[in-house]
This record gives sequence, C-alpha cells and structure tokens, in this order.
Amino acid sequence: MNKQVGNLNNPVYPIMIAIAVAHLINDTMQAVIPAMFPILKSDLGLTFTQIGLISFALNMFASALQPIVGFASDKKPMPYALPIGMVSSFVGIAIIAFTSQYWIIIIAVLFLGFGSAIFHPEGSRVSFMAAGSKRGLAQSVYQVGGNSGQALAPLISAYIFDLLGQRGAAIVLVVAAIGIVILSKIAAWYRKQLEQERLAKKKRVLVSNLPPLTKKQVGIALTLLFTIIFARSFYTTNITSFYVFYLMDHYDVSLRLGQILIFTFMAFGVVGTFFGGSLSDRIGRKNVILLSVVVPMPFCLALPYVPLWAAMIFLVIIGTLIMISFSVTVVYAQELVPTKIGTMAGLTTGFAFGMGAIGAMVIGVLIDHRGIDFTMMVVSLLPLLLLVAFFLPKDKPASAV
Repeated sequence: MNKQVGNLNNPVYPIMIAIAVAHLINDTMQAVIPAMFPILKSDLGLTFTQIGLISFALNMFASALQPIVGFASDKKPMPYALPIGMVSSFVGIAIIAFTSQYWIIIIAVLFLGFGSAIFHPEGSRVSFMAAGSKRGLAQSVYQVGGNSGQALAPLISAYIFDLLGQRGAAIVLVVAAIGIVILSKIAAWYRKQLEQERLAKKKRVLVSNLPPLTKKQVGIALTLLFTIIFARSFYTTNITSFYVFYLMDHYDVSLRLGQILIFTFMAFGVVGTFFGGSLSDRIGRKNVILLSVVVPMPFCLALPYVPLWAAMIFLVIIGTLIMISFSVTVVYAQELVPTKIGTMAGLTTGFAFGMGAIGAMVIGVLIDHRGIDFTMMVVSLLPLLLLVAFFLPKDKPASAV
C-alpha cells in the first residue's frame, strides 16, 4: 500500500494534525456555551437549573447521536459528513449570538450538538486512518485539539463576552468558516483512502494490545470503563461549568480571574492528554488509566477545603493527571472491540458528553437547592469511583506487541 494511504506502519502526520485542528475548532464552538453562562445568568436572569438545562440539551443530544453516527459509519463511512457537521455548528453559533430568548438558545445548542455528534466518530476514524503504528499518539494529538478548544471557554468568557457581551459569539463564526474549509480537504483525503482500500480489497483493521477476552469479559471491561468516564466527566463538568461561581463566592475573586483559573485547569488537561497517549504506547493503556486515578485522588478530595493559593496549585495537578487518560480510554475501548472503531469512538465520546450533560443538570439543581459549598463537597467525592480502574484487563504496551 502506498505510504500516503496511512497503513499500519506509516503515520500520515499532516492529516493527523489537520484533524486535530478541526477538532480544536469544533470544540471551541462547543466551548462558547459554558463560556456564556455567567453572561446569560446576569443578562437573562437565568437560574443555575436553567443553565444546567442548556448544557444538558447540548451534550445529551450529541451523546445520543454519536453512537448512532459511529455505528452507521462503521457500515458505510461518510467522509463529507465532516464539513456538513461543521456547517450545522456554524448555524447554531449564528443563532445564539443574536437571540435573547431562552427557548431559542435551546434550539441553537441542538444545532451545535448535531454538528458535534457527526464530527467526533468520523474525526476519530480519520485519526485512526492517519495513525499508522502510532495509535496512542494519534488519538492524543486528536484529543489535544478538542481539549484545547474546550480550554478556550474561560478565555472567551473573560476576554470576549466580558467585553462584547453575547454578540461576541459571532467572532467564532470566522473560525467555523475556516473549519469547514479544512474538513472539506480532509474529507477528500478520507474518500481517497476508502477508494484505495476498495481497489486493494484490503480493509484497514485495528490490532489490539489486549489478550483474547470472552464476550462477558469485554462487557465487564466496558462497564468499568464507562464508570470511569462517568466519574471523570461529571467531575470535570463541575469544574469547567460551575467552579468559577464557587471561586467568586468562596474566595471573592473577580469573574476574569476565576475564568483564568478555570483555563489553567483545562490548559494543563491538554498537556496531560497529549502525553497520555504516547505514554500509553510505551507502558500500556491500563497503567496510564491507573496513573490518572491514583495520583490526583487526594487533591480532588481536598480541593473544596484549601485556601486560594493551594486551590490554584491543585487545579494544575488535577487538570494534568485526571485528563492524562482522556484519549487512552477511547483507544482502550476500541481495542476491546477492534472491529467497531467508529461505534466505540461514538460510545465513549458520546457517553462522556451524556454524563457531562446529566452532571450539569444535577449540579445546577443541587446548587439551587443546597448551595454551592455543599455541592462542591459532594462532587469532590466522585473521583472515588475511578478506583474501579484496578479491575480493568491488563494490556501490553504497543511496543511489546
């Protein structure tokens, strides 16, 4: 097979980077929503429950659709669905930039959710096709793009919405237009790879680093993995969407400083995501997942009780380590079911979105009824669920396979 086809030994780095940039743009548009929460709460007089419902609508819609898109693309890949999904997100941002009605905001985030649901399974497939022998690295580069986009949310809030208000979201439309162009180019490459596979009568497959497992063992492993994703998504949603209110209330910091601290948490999460994938190629997926569980645990438990200077340090440590397994859990799920690349990418990413959606709704209601201090204390206990990672099947490092 030609080197540019992206076979098992030769990574196609330009495509690997391009899909990561597209992921950054896609998730930047998603990040506009939590970035707007302080503005929407102030300007429209929304409750925390209503804010949680906006996040729920966005993430749950994307969550429900992603496995469906992944399953469909496993049967029939859809290269040009990628730019179509970006167009849907463009429409959502355009609507949300100029409306002042709550129900229209809900409709707008459905457009964003639809675009995200299309992008993530197909984007993960492109990452796999471009990866060659660097599966962990490719997935990390891809996820770094997405996490970087999400990390921009507090900066967008601090330096765009704080200055320009809700209409500042229109600035993101320029970036979305660039994303549509990039994804159109990627879709053409994607279609070419599928055509070359068809002519060669050889389908690209994933080589698993896990030992042979029964269907029951795979089912148990997936249940454990989804428990990890649930706890991690619930916890990180709390930090990225609501912890800024805790910082403002508990430590009396300004909105801008609070958002910068949230950005710090997310930025170091990007660093952890990048190194996690390549590290998992060397020491194994399970070992990296365990690293992301054990080390940050005491910092997560202590975060609500420490002074501001310590909270700043803890956010760096937690952000780096709890996200070091973000891309690794996707690859691990794909290696559990190596014949369903798109389906497993859709399930894991979709489940993360769904848990984030439910988390935002539950946390919003809890803050309204029990107060923000109590809520932060309760959520700090969630990382204890991550300890189920010890029961995952052991895999071999990619270098040893």
